[in-house]
Amino acid sequence: MKSRTRRSSVLLKAAGLLAGLLLAAPALAADFRSIGENGAVLYDAPSVKAKKLFVAPRYYPVEVMVSVDNWIKVRDTAGDLTWVERKALSDKRTVVVTAPVAEVREGPNEHSGVSFRAQRGVALDLTEIGADGWAKVRHRDGQTGYIRINAVWGL
Repeated sequence: MKSRTRRSSVLLKAAGLLAGLLLAAPALAADFRSIGENGAVLYDAPSVKAKKLFVAPRYYPVEVMVSVDNWIKVRDTAGDLTWVERKALSDKRTVVVTAPVAEVREGPNEHSGVSFRAQRGVALDLTEIGADGWAKVRHRDGQTGYIRINAVWGL
């Protein structure tokens, strides 16, 4: 009887640990990078001999999924998985607007004035991840402001 009780206790602890890990998984930070200054060819496999799928423009954000030698498997805003050479990635952080039109505000709240508007697909430099669902961004023309994080992808 003691053996069964001990085994049940171990199983319950293991199940609790597993449930905790599964609940914590969404809280783990994703690793986002951007395509470098010169853009990059994205492939269907980790080789320059693989099928070329498309060319990603400079500073386009991607999520790092797997790293294998000089190749990185990335996910884009559409959820597509492709391979890119490690040297084609930049440490610069960008986000891409996913809303039809996103208002970038002067402060991190809905009551602040609108600094500028950005269309879907526009890449913005990420300068700071703020509190309460806002991120500070900079447009390539120099305008800065705060955008709702649910209006962009790359965080």
